[in-house]
Amino acid sequence: MKVRILGCSGGIGGRHLRTTSLLIDNDILIDAGTGVGDLSLAELAQIDHVFITHTHLDHVACLPLMADTIADMRDKPLTVYAQHASVEILRNHIFNWSIWPDFTEIPSVEQPFLRFETIRLGQAL
Repeated sequence: MKVRILGCSGGIGGRHLRTTSLLIDNDILIDAGTGVGDLSLAELAQIDHVFITHTHLDHVACLPLMADTIADMRDKPLTVYAQHASVEILRNHIFNWSIWPDFTEIPSVEQPFLRFETIRLGQAL
């Protein structure tokens, strides 16, 4: 297993400050902070799973932009895993058609670019 720390700061600015995100191998992202923005398009398109620890902006800032950027580069949806409360926050306050399009409905509900998977505390995947 290869872990690449893309960001581990609570803020931005300067040469090395990126908010929280870790890339596991090439296909799993833990949080989606601003460090995700340093990945190439090819690297972004390889990510299949995003685990969100909580919905503070420093952990989800790049999730909407990432979904938008790679949506049409993939043949399966990007799966976002989070606890129920976090999924609800993302649906109600980010992917709500006011802040950002709801990629769980684009291009269709049957074949979305993004899907949420609710996980429970302590659940093994």
